[in-house]
Amino acid sequence: MTNVTVQEIKQRLDAGEDVHLLDVREPDERAEFNIGGAFIPLGNILTMQTDDIAEWQNEEVIVYCRSGRRSVQAALTLESLGFTNVKNLEGGVLAWQAI
Repeated sequence: MTNVTVQEIKQRLDAGEDVHLLDVREPDERAEFNIGGAFIPLGNILTMQTDDIAEWQNEEVIVYCRSGRRSVQAALTLESLGFTNVKNLEGGVLAWQAI
């Protein structure tokens, strides 16, 4: 797992690049603010409920949460499940809202 910055991902999205974002927050957090992407709460990832993103296994996956802590846990779990290119969004949604 490596880290990527909010600025890097925002630039890529603004350029029209297709980026696989994965939100691992809770539903109420997602309802408050959403940058897009697939949604699988951390608890589901920890119990290996990742069928919705199985096709991403060999593609880049950018995982994010509120501050970047839960997403690290999710990214490590995804790697243990065979995902080969998982990245953590540094600072999460809080950093996103600050730019």
